[in-house]
Amino acid sequence: MSIDLGGLTLANPVMVASGCGGTGRELAAYVDLAELGAFVTRTITLNPRAGGPVPRILETPSGLVHAVGLQNPGLEPFLASELPQLVQQGARVVVSIAGTTLGEYAELARRLGRAPGVAAVEVNLSSPDAVASGVLDVREPFHAANVVAAVHRELPRGLPLLAKVRPDLIRVVESARTVLEAGAAAVVVGNALPAAMPDGRPAGLSGPAIRPLALRCVTEVRDALPDAAIVGCGGIADEADARSFLAAGATAVQVGTALLHDPTTAARLARALTTDREVIG
Repeated sequence: MSIDLGGLTLANPVMVASGCGGTGRELAAYVDLAELGAFVTRTITLNPRAGGPVPRILETPSGLVHAVGLQNPGLEPFLASELPQLVQQGARVVVSIAGTTLGEYAELARRLGRAPGVAAVEVNLSSPDAVASGVLDVREPFHAANVVAAVHRELPRGLPLLAKVRPDLIRVVESARTVLEAGAAAVVVGNALPAAMPDGRPAGLSGPAIRPLALRCVTEVRDALPDAAIVGCGGIADEADARSFLAAGATAVQVGTALLHDPTTAARLARALTTDREVIG
């Protein structure tokens, strides 16, 4: 009952969204990571990043406002510690990446492409506070395509590249088409919406508040690009949410904010949707 996501084989259609499963150790205390379709890491940069000032996460009606600042240990410590631990736990690991230059994206891809246990690479093209975080500004589809092309050139043949684009209803189809033409095997639609912390710092809004817009974006991309492999992401909290994205044309879904409320959410959805497929089969 496996699922083909642009060359990435998933046991079920449920993935953990980038940054929402911690290093994997935190989530593994509640679920067997091997049960999930895939585990997307927090976004990894070439060099360590301390992240933004506190507070970084605040609750808001029907969601979360967050300005984490892409905190991560950098590529070398990730390869030495976090990746092996995820692989040992049986996770299908998709590594999210971001860089400050095209050269950094290329180096990240080159080194990850040689790393044992990497099932795919997800290029973060949609961080709502990317500019404030100091990474390359890829809001324009043309710039996003340049990044995808640079990563695609460095990845070994057969290692899928996922491109995570903004849930911008006006330009989401253009963005999806552009990154797919540049070499992405699948497009992830979408990420947190641009927002602000109470002190005005750039931030992202995620959770149930953005689900209707994210669902509309998936629908628009599927209608315009019927052959595209699409991952739906944005406010998915229960089976009905996940099924609505799959019905709209997503091949798989990512669960994020809901894990902070109930860390068993992704595993429960994976079991439920796997059962559905078995019954249909």
